[in-house]
Amino acid sequence: MFDNVLLPIDLNHPESWEKALPMALKLCGATGTLHLLGIVHDLGAAMVASFLPKDFEEKALRQMMENLETFKDEHVPAGARAEVHVEHGHVPEHLLTAAKHLNADLIVMASHEPNDLRSFLVGSYADKVVHHSPIPVLVVR
Repeated sequence: MFDNVLLPIDLNHPESWEKALPMALKLCGATGTLHLLGIVHDLGAAMVASFLPKDFEEKALRQMMENLETFKDEHVPAGARAEVHVEHGHVPEHLLTAAKHLNADLIVMASHEPNDLRSFLVGSYADKVVHHSPIPVLVVR
């Protein structure tokens, strides 16, 4: 079993956790800690950000934290050790930073079905994490 398992999830997409959450819990065993990570996506352009309220980022992070706490209460069994974390920015970069900060010894994440055009245009977050992670990554489909 693992001591610290990191599970990035996107609450707007159940496929990001439906299969990965049970696997992550199993790999934590009775003594490990599951770290649920939500990442508020970076808008990528200062021009876009200029149209948003000044406190947009703060509110988005606070809302993500509240939503993840609710998710944890509803989907993580009582007695399981779980913590909630929120980051803001580029998903693979912040996922790897969080893994290092939390001293994670495993990342469990879901991946979408392969699609050549989508992979070419956007790339897969799972692919980027697998290629750059210094710790094991379990990709669940």
